[in-house]
Amino acid sequence: MSTEQALTPASYIEHHLSFNAKAVGDGGFWTLHMDTLVMSWLLGAVAFGLLWWIVRGATAGVPTKRQAFVELLVDFVDTQVKGIFHGNRHAFVAPAALTVFVWVLLMNAMDFLPVDVMGQLYHNVLGLHAWRSVPTSDVNTTFALALSVWLLMIFFSIKVKGIGGWVHELFCSPFGSNPLVWPANFLFNLIEYVSKPLSHSLRLFGNMYAGEIIFLLIGMWAATGLSGSIFGSILGAGWAIFHILIVVLQAFIFMMLTVVYIAMAHESH
Repeated sequence: MSTEQALTPASYIEHHLSFNAKAVGDGGFWTLHMDTLVMSWLLGAVAFGLLWWIVRGATAGVPTKRQAFVELLVDFVDTQVKGIFHGNRHAFVAPAALTVFVWVLLMNAMDFLPVDVMGQLYHNVLGLHAWRSVPTSDVNTTFALALSVWLLMIFFSIKVKGIGGWVHELFCSPFGSNPLVWPANFLFNLIEYVSKPLSHSLRLFGNMYAGEIIFLLIGMWAATGLSGSIFGSILGAGWAIFHILIVVLQAFIFMMLTVVYIAMAHESH
């Protein structure tokens, strides 16, 4: 970041909240956030590469610490899914829940990296002027994840109930099958279908974006002088400790809503 940019709080925040954007064609809607895409893919590869490596070396005897940790994680997720989904959870739902939890958790955890240190690293080592480390602070990431869950929900609804059963549910639930209430039923279900991906995505995005802003504000305070540096360091450490709860909790909530939505798709109304 240049000296001119560092002179004002607005330029400081703007710099750290700028995406590494690449326009496709005329840009507009088709503008790719390369930092979001690369960090998401990289974290996914790291997370599941490590899990694959640990599971591949698993033994039936006394487990290593790595294997014990993964077993605890798998058991935890499986227990949560078991309480919500009553079908064959091991065929798809439990693995999907584990994937969502681990991936979102790692993307959230990137918020613990010091923004100024990472900014200097990206700029001086990689030559990148704008690069954001936290994929889930980009609404495109959270909405893409939520939209994927939404499509899975529709897929399983049609798979379990058939296309006819799904359409019948759209027009005949929850107020009955009388043709007079078909419009009300359809409007009710339409609102429900639209609200699910919106609430699913915006909850995660809002919490992670707010956490990133707070870290930036604390960083600006720490740069105001000796007293600001002392209090900024104390507040930064306190917020980082509290943010651990937010990072884990938001990953857990996103996973649980994924399981709930897929479980609801298997149920008839």
